[in-house]
Amino acid sequence: MGGGHHLRAIYAVRGFRNLLTARLVSQISDGWFQAGLAGSLLFNPTKHTSPIAIATGFAVLLLPYSLLGPYVGVFLDRWDRRASLSVANLVRAVLVIPAALLIWQGNQATLFALFALLVIAVNRFFLAGLSAALPRVVDDRELVTANAFSTTAGTIAFSIGLFSAASLVATSMINTTSHGYAVIAAFAAIGYLASGLLTRASFKPGELGPAAHERPVDTVISAVVTVAKGMVGGFRHLAERRAAARALVLTAAHRLLYGYLTLAVLLLYSRYFGKGTHEETSQSLWALGQVVIAGAAGAGIAALITPSATRRFGARHWITGLLVGIGVTLLVLGLPFKAGLLLIAAGLMNICSQSIKILVDATLQHECDDAYRGRVFSLNDTAFNLSMVLGLFVAAATVPANGKSAAALITIAACYFLLALWFSRASRPRP
Repeated sequence: MGGGHHLRAIYAVRGFRNLLTARLVSQISDGWFQAGLAGSLLFNPTKHTSPIAIATGFAVLLLPYSLLGPYVGVFLDRWDRRASLSVANLVRAVLVIPAALLIWQGNQATLFALFALLVIAVNRFFLAGLSAALPRVVDDRELVTANAFSTTAGTIAFSIGLFSAASLVATSMINTTSHGYAVIAAFAAIGYLASGLLTRASFKPGELGPAAHERPVDTVISAVVTVAKGMVGGFRHLAERRAAARALVLTAAHRLLYGYLTLAVLLLYSRYFGKGTHEETSQSLWALGQVVIAGAAGAGIAALITPSATRRFGARHWITGLLVGIGVTLLVLGLPFKAGLLLIAAGLMNICSQSIKILVDATLQHECDDAYRGRVFSLNDTAFNLSMVLGLFVAAATVPANGKSAAALITIAACYFLLALWFSRASRPRP
């Protein structure tokens, strides 16, 4: 009842609805753009992209989020956020066009990687700007609800973008060639343009802050240096908080294993289940789209069950059980290497993964002083993505080209069992 009341309260605010709409349109476009990238590399029968190249592509997508995150606030606190949000997506609409043209030509070398990097990097700036603008349109007492709802809705919108792109290929409305994937990527330009214009039309200059008297007066260079020093301070603070440091290690270890599994699943669907013909490739991409939706559903279920499960079992026992559950899921549903079973496994894995993330975030919020929380979460985001990229490269070096390896799957399952044992012992209450 209370949650529904808060949700109705924030949705009644015009400014929140406009910001949310801009986010959803933009993140659906993210799904289209990244579907075009992934499809052209993974599901193009005329290409046979190496696992290392795929891992490198993921690094291009993920690393800007980690490395630029702590510094985007330096600019968001100096520029009008209405202008920042609208210009960011208008710039992305322009950048998508040459990226799509390079996909059309089958030219995915250094220049293509640069355009893809810029599109993803500007996305980090846009999402941070949305978070910074939210307090301007929502009361303080509704911020938790607004943050939870908008980020969850954004994740679902991104999944819808991926799934709709897969649907176009599966129904043969778009073919599995470089030309088809270029068209999918180009769709994103329309969404980015719409999101940018909507933001500009929905708010007045200065309405989303910062006010003139709130803007820093120091130079950008000194602000960047201050942020770097602050990150070092956040790391020292984290080292003094045993439970928070343990949560960060848990995040890094889990995401490394998750990254390994991500590349293995992509290779299975593109090389093992789809063996090369256009028809088989279309069906494999459609099946992978279903995995994406199953994962999004799993994340939503985790948000519903984690609070009550934590109250009943305690965070230590719940996280330990989740880690064991992932290991069992891999052995029972993964080893047969059947697409239908992997679909179920994806849903269960994402319930566990998202539940762990919720509890890690809560631990960091509880254990760290308020003055350090922003820096600690920036470190957590960096560990989150760097570890996943490392897992992708480890998989690229050890998994067969078609992704099928019983030995690798058993090893990852064993690693989850060991991680559960370590966490259970390390988080045991001390007398």
